[in-house]
Amino acid sequence: MFYLTEVEDYVRVEPKLFGLPTVEAVDQQLREIYADYYDEELGKVVAVMEVLNVGEGVIIPGDGAAYYNSAFRVLVWKPELQEVVFGEIAEIANFGAFIDMGVMRGMIHIGQTMDDYVSFSKSNSLLGKNSKRALKSGDLCLARLVALSHKGDEPKIGLTMRQPGLGKLEWIKEDEMKKDREEKRLAKAEEKAEKGKTAKGKTEKRK
Repeated sequence: MFYLTEVEDYVRVEPKLFGLPTVEAVDQQLREIYADYYDEELGKVVAVMEVLNVGEGVIIPGDGAAYYNSAFRVLVWKPELQEVVFGEIAEIANFGAFIDMGVMRGMIHIGQTMDDYVSFSKSNSLLGKNSKRALKSGDLCLARLVALSHKGDEPKIGLTMRQPGLGKLEWIKEDEMKKDREEKRLAKAEEKAEKGKTAKGKTEKRK
């Protein structure tokens, strides 16, 4: 889920930025610091939005940089369990698929890609035995975040597409059309049965 978060911290501004106005120097330094930053509590920093306040600079002996107590606003994405995410299949492997969610990557185990027996094909795709559905690189999908581990530099995200309303976008559309057709069929059957009951009732009254 995306959040706008305010952060207050001392920002180490390198000497190469000393020629710039202080706020601009802090802004540029923040963009370098948070270019590929992830924190378990904060989340994945997508962008530094704005510098809100910059205090007096502090110089530490032996360090050529200056430190400014600064308040700034960042846009972050924090993965949350049960969240539904949109993404593009970036890679297919014999054990599943990796999905690019724009900010991070997640992994879908082969058994969680669809409600079917799935196998890895020579054409580098995952194929459903009964449904004949294929999942390949470049496919756009909806998935649900069901596992999250913070071991390592970035979190490991586990996803599933074996739930109603999830999966490859074409599959979702096909399922919706199938459901719509089934509902119309049932409605017609009920209407026919109701007419049959009405006709039978009229016949019995005549007798």
